[in-house]
Amino acid sequence: MEFENLYKKNPVFPQRYIAPASLEKFLQENLSDYISLIGTSYLGKNIYKAHFGTGNVKVLAWSQMHGNESNATLAMLDMIEIFKEHPPLQDELFAQIQLDFVFMLNPDGSERWTRRNALDIDMNRDYIKESSKEFPLLKHLAMHGNYDYALNLHEQRTLFSTDGIHPATLSFLSPSENVDREVTETRKKSMAVIAKVAAVMQKLIPNQIARYNDEFYPTSTGDNFTRMGLPTILYEGGHFPDDYLRNGTRKNYTIALYYGLKAIAELKNSVEGWTEYFDLPENKEDHYDIIYRNVKLNTDFPCVLDIAVQYREIIREGDDEISFVPIVVEVGDCGRKKGWKEIECTGKSFKCDRKFPKLDAEADFEIV
Repeated sequence: MEFENLYKKNPVFPQRYIAPASLEKFLQENLSDYISLIGTSYLGKNIYKAHFGTGNVKVLAWSQMHGNESNATLAMLDMIEIFKEHPPLQDELFAQIQLDFVFMLNPDGSERWTRRNALDIDMNRDYIKESSKEFPLLKHLAMHGNYDYALNLHEQRTLFSTDGIHPATLSFLSPSENVDREVTETRKKSMAVIAKVAAVMQKLIPNQIARYNDEFYPTSTGDNFTRMGLPTILYEGGHFPDDYLRNGTRKNYTIALYYGLKAIAELKNSVEGWTEYFDLPENKEDHYDIIYRNVKLNTDFPCVLDIAVQYREIIREGDDEISFVPIVVEVGDCGRKKGWKEIECTGKSFKCDRKFPKLDAEADFEIV
């Protein structure tokens, strides 16, 4: 049976938010034979690496370098759950590869549901200065682990579509290693993996697979790992229709993670099919979560405009799941953008304590 037909959510982690303490408890109780402590965060939280497999192809992967991007952690936990019920799948894969998976590289940010770590450092831009306590742990592994591939696992905002209509539920990237975006042999290896994964995922969620912009970032992780000769595949889990808790994304991320590892096992550093990477559409940054169209303001002059809203994700103290706060992000003519939800307000007026919507403030108005 195909892996996608076996999908099962890990019952210990039904939600998008993962408390670092809950993850640690699960790892110690269920994967104690596979995990090792590689270091601690700035606030003293443990960071674990799990080692699976005996194959000849070595893979390094990591999740939650950005604390508010939990889908990769959940995907790995879901894959483990599926393997538990279908051992032959696990045995076949891990006979061909060795996987070192760093769970939750940024536990401090993960607990607070923030992109950055406790010192407000973006670890994905910390390759050169190594200002954070956590990133050097990953860099040391990459530089000394003799890996054949790396999986840089992230999530992207709801801003992106593949074609102006469909959300970019999964986007992939073979990072550039120079400003000219030269297609090197190292990049071809990662492109070949992406091409194989995308071919599977396009059948499951057509028109929802894209490639991320390959602008070179001199301080970023993927670019520099590629630059040192380590083929790096960037995963970006994005929006799934009407699903802000990203359960649909989670499922497809899990499937894509499995097929990414399977592609690595099959290719074994081959660049076969790499050109198909460029058949993927590039992400388009063309959406807001909500657009209120043609809202009339109660001003002393004629004023009709659009109001664009994005949800801000937060974790409230005592909650076990994230909440969504609607924030005004643009006011005026939003005609060049679309909303995943569009509300036509012609003939209706803005009602609030203020006369006009305020940027970067909560969308606490009514349209009447």
